[in-house]
Amino acid sequence: MADEIHVPELGESVADATVGRWLKQEGEAVSAGDALVELETDKINFEVEAEHDGVLESIAKAEGDTVTVGEVIGTLGEGNGSAPQQEETEAPEEEASSEEAAEAQPEAESEPEAQPSAGETNGHREDGGGRASPSVRKLAEEYEIQLAEVEGSGSGGRITREDVERLIRQQGGTSAPEKPAEPEQDGKAQQPAPQPAAQNGRADLEERVRVSRRRQTIAQRLVESQQTAAMLTTFNEVDMTAVMALRKRRKESFQERTGARLGFMSFFAKAAIGALKANPKVNAELQGNELVLKHYYDLGVAVSTDEGLVVPVVRDADRKSFAEIEGGIADLAVKAREGKLKLEDLTGGTFTITNGGIFGSLLSTPILTMPQVAILGMHKIQERPMVVDGEVQVRPMMYLALSYDHRVIDGAEAVGFLVRIKELIEDPESLLLEG
Repeated sequence: MADEIHVPELGESVADATVGRWLKQEGEAVSAGDALVELETDKINFEVEAEHDGVLESIAKAEGDTVTVGEVIGTLGEGNGSAPQQEETEAPEEEASSEEAAEAQPEAESEPEAQPSAGETNGHREDGGGRASPSVRKLAEEYEIQLAEVEGSGSGGRITREDVERLIRQQGGTSAPEKPAEPEQDGKAQQPAPQPAAQNGRADLEERVRVSRRRQTIAQRLVESQQTAAMLTTFNEVDMTAVMALRKRRKESFQERTGARLGFMSFFAKAAIGALKANPKVNAELQGNELVLKHYYDLGVAVSTDEGLVVPVVRDADRKSFAEIEGGIADLAVKAREGKLKLEDLTGGTFTITNGGIFGSLLSTPILTMPQVAILGMHKIQERPMVVDGEVQVRPMMYLALSYDHRVIDGAEAVGFLVRIKELIEDPESLLLEG
């Protein structure tokens, strides 16, 4: 008897997910605890595991399908991993071999009658639809592909999305359904709608890559941020001479004593906390007609991964030492790149810091992480001629950018925030007083 595979609880405020990829194929043997499928949410990716030993009997949801909590995405049955399709085709051969001594010739003569008729494969529907998931059938219908003519590359002859897309490319997209001509307006025919990429004659030079759920959500939230907040960006520059000198003197002993690498992020985290205390509206959230001032400091630190930017949160950063901040950021970055972040690692930040300088960015305008009202952008350290005490000196300088919601923060407060960070970074000993 087969057990249904359900979408588990995805976490608070997460109602649905996207099927990322199946890690096991239909008919494949699995052991209890084996990962069956990877689901993508807007925050994290996670794997659904087999509850017991058996065989992945069926896959109900294909890669790219959207699923909800509790929905059935497949079935897990008992067995040793032999695909059902193989069992059906192999059974007649076994019967023939067991009766070969008595009726070998009659069996051979009757064998053609036992074969599936044209258009059928292992007892599936004549149109081939039984060998494809609903999403694959829909794609085939859209481009008028006859599934009976498709040679399935999946387990037991199952037709995959790649099989159909390959045939579409081979046909140059000519089998796509034709649309009726648009009526003329003002004496001019309307411009034809954009055609699928496969119809432009250069399909062999194009590649279609499914956009991950995380990237879709990042795009949606960035657009939402731009459309919701009255976002402005103000800039300043900071002389990194003192911090770089202090770091050079102390980084080896710091790492030996604490086990953490002394980077620039801990200095800016401490400076940001000092500036947030001096400018409390920057550490706030707008809820309707009320402004929620937060007297705790959970700093989000932007981390780049292969699937896009994530912002894990360092909790109570104002209570942490330099070593604890550096260690916390390093741990979160490793978890992010290994896909091991949990929902609680990504929620509840009050202010975000992003460092485009590690990629060589000299200046940028970071976008708000809603519902936060401000974000600090760090950039590349570059030596530039600066006038110091009436003399031109070459100094390591960094541009800083503060993007903020002008509905909450006035320009003067935004400028004051950056000036306070500049003061603290250029006099790093004062960071100890900020605590």
